[in-house]
Amino acid sequence: MYHEILKKYWGYSDFRSLQLDIIQSIGNGKDTLGLMPTGGGKSITFQVPALAKEGLCLVVTPLIALMKDQVETLKKQNIKASAIFSGMSYEEIMITIDNCMYGNYKFLYVSPERLSTNIFLQKLPNLHISMIAVDESHCISQWGYDFRPSYLQIANIREFLPGVPILALTATATPEVVTDIQKQLKFPTKNVFQKSFERSNLAYVVRETDDKLDQLLKILRSIKGTAVVYVRNRKKTKEISDFLNGNGISADYFHAGLSNQTKDIRQKRWKTDECRVIVATNAFGMGIDKADVRSVIHMDLPDSIESYFQEAGRAGRDEKKAYAILLYSNNDSTKIKKRIADNFPAKEQIVKVYDALCNYLQIPVESCEGAVFNFNIADFCTKFHLPILTTYSALKMLQQAGYIEYTEEIDSSSRVIFTIHRDALYKMPDKNQKIETLIKTLLRSYTGLFTDFAYINEELIAQRAGLAKDEVYQLLIYLSKQGVIQYVPRKKTPFIVFVQQRQHSERIILTKEVYEERKARFEERAESILNYATNKDICRSRILLNYFGEKNTTDCGQCDVCLASKRAKVSTEYFSEMTEKIRERLQEEPLTISELTDALSKDEEKTIKIIRLLIEQGELIADKDLKLHIKQVVT
Repeated sequence: MYHEILKKYWGYSDFRSLQLDIIQSIGNGKDTLGLMPTGGGKSITFQVPALAKEGLCLVVTPLIALMKDQVETLKKQNIKASAIFSGMSYEEIMITIDNCMYGNYKFLYVSPERLSTNIFLQKLPNLHISMIAVDESHCISQWGYDFRPSYLQIANIREFLPGVPILALTATATPEVVTDIQKQLKFPTKNVFQKSFERSNLAYVVRETDDKLDQLLKILRSIKGTAVVYVRNRKKTKEISDFLNGNGISADYFHAGLSNQTKDIRQKRWKTDECRVIVATNAFGMGIDKADVRSVIHMDLPDSIESYFQEAGRAGRDEKKAYAILLYSNNDSTKIKKRIADNFPAKEQIVKVYDALCNYLQIPVESCEGAVFNFNIADFCTKFHLPILTTYSALKMLQQAGYIEYTEEIDSSSRVIFTIHRDALYKMPDKNQKIETLIKTLLRSYTGLFTDFAYINEELIAQRAGLAKDEVYQLLIYLSKQGVIQYVPRKKTPFIVFVQQRQHSERIILTKEVYEERKARFEERAESILNYATNKDICRSRILLNYFGEKNTTDCGQCDVCLASKRAKVSTEYFSEMTEKIRERLQEEPLTISELTDALSKDEEKTIKIIRLLIEQGELIADKDLKLHIKQVVT
């Protein structure tokens, strides 16, 4: 049955490794945790068994953009799917829930924040849920790198749905997090399916350089094919994109601040190879399934090995040779330490931001529980003279503590639903030619308009109807006022939700779990990625696999560390051992190559090869007397 569904809707004859095992487990009603690397086909593991079952699959995911994308993809396959997320009106939510109750829908995507709302909990027992899929399930663990308190509500809804199995999915989780996910989701017994994180076709490389732009050009000129270049801020995406275009490499930039239309155009150009390189923040990549990416290059250190592994893993999904390259300079160590301070402002500053937020939104004490407010962080910081970076971190900390919910990624496309029956539509009085053309264009362009809100593109409608975009907008407003449609124009704004009523500032509590322990874990992760970047002795693939709990690993033979030992014609163990001894000896005093080989009293030929390789890599420097020194690292 599962193979038939796979063939019918996705056109594949067989499943990828591990997919069928996970599908059979959840299909048999067992709570299941699936660990699959980025691009491993996680969505198939809940979509196939859900289609084989009677009822509705509840999919919990924090990524609104990915949620919308999957809903639209399922609809194109004639599979009924819908979504509920922050920013939807009460009426929209009620229509969505009613459709799922009575319309034979198969998938309902819900953001974790919506799960605990009264409106959702009241309707939940009537939804005939067949299974629950929890994407990005590492978010439920306080040990995870992206813990979200709203995920803890998932276990609570199990009380309303006795006997409904859960499928938890994630691409990155340490052994500690794997155990915690199952505990938090109340698995009766442990049940984990894990694919090895090893990517045998992916070469991990770290390049130490003081001129990252020059190094980027060299890499892109030597490694042909599509590339993703990750940076940490929006401004740099455009700067580096312009730099690459100026040097004959077609590039575009991408970040969360762009409009949906611009994002779609740039993603399409990149996916169809019209544009070779996309320079992006970490907003790019979720749900982007392009198999032939030949290189992923990080210009800055990510916050953790988990996020690095996930982003780097977008290279080489076609299983052909690809490269994950991290550019590192000495001042990156200072930057990542500053990041810790930026991410964890003093508790007094966090409380100050909370009070300022309440005043900005004009919220009285002990009121507004559950209230939703449009929020402009730049305007807020300007009015209250607050630094934007630490303010952002303070808001996130208040979210972790359960006082607010800060949703940044809302970029709501325009939505339309017809509020009169189809028969009444044709009998409408005062229906001029333009209105008739617009209605016909809507009905031709979008399906299900009488039962569900459809996301529309006014510019596309204008082109198809032969009207000006402003005319389309005005006609939609007119039809909305006449009660023919409900039209929700596109708006782009983040939201603040007050999870609980406004508290007196002295009652704001940032517990040890929320603040001190999270800070300690952030520091540990920062230290891990820094150690990865500065390591020159251990196979990089081994470091990554060991981090995720895989112990019986072997050298990959293709990372920069393995290649260095190959060029010296020694094992990585010997290369590591001798490199450490060379460093220790040169810390005592500078020596010439011959003095150093005599002092080490090892195989002279091999030692000289290693020394020359370290000089070539810039780790050892010779002075005017040809005595070797260890390159000083500035921190």
